[in-house]
Amino acid sequence: MTSAAEVVIVGAGVMGASVAYHLAVRGCTNVVILEKGEAEIGGSTARSAAGVRHQFSSPTNVRLSRYSIARLRAFDEEVGGHAELRQVGYLLLVDDPEDWATYQRNVAMQRELGVRVELLAPADAARLVPGMHTDGLLGATFGPDDGYCDPYGVALGYLRAAQRMGVRLQRSAAVTTIETAGGRVRGVGSAGGAIACEVVVNCAGAWAGEVGAMAGLDIPVRPYRRVIYMTKPFAQIPGPIPLTIDVGSGFYMRKEGEGILMGKSNPDEPSSFNTGVDWAWLDHVLEVGLARFPVLEAAGLAEEQCWAGLYEITPDHNPILGRHPELEGYLDASGFSGHGIMHSPATGLLIAEEILDGRAHTIDIDELRIGRFARAAGAAEKNVY
Repeated sequence: MTSAAEVVIVGAGVMGASVAYHLAVRGCTNVVILEKGEAEIGGSTARSAAGVRHQFSSPTNVRLSRYSIARLRAFDEEVGGHAELRQVGYLLLVDDPEDWATYQRNVAMQRELGVRVELLAPADAARLVPGMHTDGLLGATFGPDDGYCDPYGVALGYLRAAQRMGVRLQRSAAVTTIETAGGRVRGVGSAGGAIACEVVVNCAGAWAGEVGAMAGLDIPVRPYRRVIYMTKPFAQIPGPIPLTIDVGSGFYMRKEGEGILMGKSNPDEPSSFNTGVDWAWLDHVLEVGLARFPVLEAAGLAEEQCWAGLYEITPDHNPILGRHPELEGYLDASGFSGHGIMHSPATGLLIAEEILDGRAHTIDIDELRIGRFARAAGAAEKNVY
């Protein structure tokens, strides 16, 4: 090996940066982040819609959100940088009786965990978003402390703070091998050279499955394209408005500057690393969006501002966190299924605890460990959009 480190982190996105920062503030600074791109923060982090919310169906995810959003609120003072947290709220519109019963139970659970969330009648929900049709709606949930942030600013803040404390970043250093012997990690090979280490953290996002395979591990994380469409400045829906999701159709939108950011996942699209804009899918997005928000018909599309990124999806839409039982020194921090930006502060803390204390303890992550896939299926996260 040409160099050595105490910990090697694969991926210089928001998750790798957060893990590095939280290790460094605990005094573990002999850390190297390996980034395959020519620049850091060039993958999914930079292409995120950047939503942050407490409204999950899993209590563990709610706890991750509670901790993380509190840290994002204080990010500029505690870490440095610009989180740009905008707590405009999340508004979830529900039109199915079974779903409405589930969402009401979720609200009760969220409130028990200290989250501010409201149940709204359709007419009350319509007051929050001008031009919204309420036909068929049974109700809505509104979390006033939800919203969105600047994912690039968060990642860069963590990364620069970690570097100031001594963490090293290697760009153009795609991982090629993870060396093991005797059932434990011994080092990492990359395009930038080989590094001897006893701990490697897989923060490779959509590429986490490929990185895990280098260590002979099956990490069930697969990449899926998500496309975001932007309108030109659109005064008919003045800001701010909540990040609004029509649960029945999957259509979502929020303000981005003077325009509208909108999208909807394509459930039939196969896994791929494709990050080109799917213009054919736009017709369907507009069809379901106009049904709930007909005012959008007057909006012009800003084609040059549309983009696509990758979700890192697991079978149950929950992340994979912590040590791997089959390989000592290997840890996962991936598979966030679209929730990585909002849960990056808690994840960095918990992975640092796993490494330095032997076990995460601020929040119990046992149900998020990879061993769950070898047991009977647990509860999947239902609030995925």
